[in-house]
Amino acid sequence: MNVLIYLVPMALLLGLAGLVGFLWTLKSGQYEDLDGAAVRILPDDDLKA
Repeated sequence: MNVLIYLVPMALLLGLAGLVGFLWTLKSGQYEDLDGAAVRILPDDDLKA
């Protein structure tokens, strides 16, 4: 049971770090263009005549 003294704060810190990272990606605009990546992977073979 002594190990809980170390594991609970570590779990809370890791969860907080994940939340901060997620909020940082939201603020930096990582999720703005959801359709752009789907279009970019399509080949441009039809443009070559």
